[in-house]
Amino acid sequence: QVQLVESGGGLVQAGGSLRLSCAASGRTFSDLNMAWFRQAPGKEREFVVYIYRARLGGRTAYTDSVQGRFTISKDNTKNTLYLQMDSLRPEDTARYYCAADEWRISTQTSHYRYWGQGTQVTVSS
Repeated sequence: QVQLVESGGGLVQAGGSLRLSCAASGRTFSDLNMAWFRQAPGKEREFVVYIYRARLGGRTAYTDSVQGRFTISKDNTKNTLYLQMDSLRPEDTARYYCAADEWRISTQTSHYRYWGQGTQVTVSS
């Protein structure tokens, strides 16, 4: 089992920045494929970005709307996943979830076995 705990959300003005963290425990962190998803009120949970586990090269992929503004990273020494969010927009307002899986990686929520409880990000205009 893997436990994921997100933190770092909050209220920020448009154009501002936040850094989300996802602390993982229960399994070798470097062996996990990981991702960030988000869910706005009344909408389905959507893919934001993923990162392959280290053994597969740590490649990343972003959804188009955050490309160039958000950056995902993993610190294997701290067992922590990060999401640096810059140039935030009101449409980025959502609850952000960290997800992980030992084998699968994709843009689909159903492909991730482990989920955190989420952290709220609110961007004011």
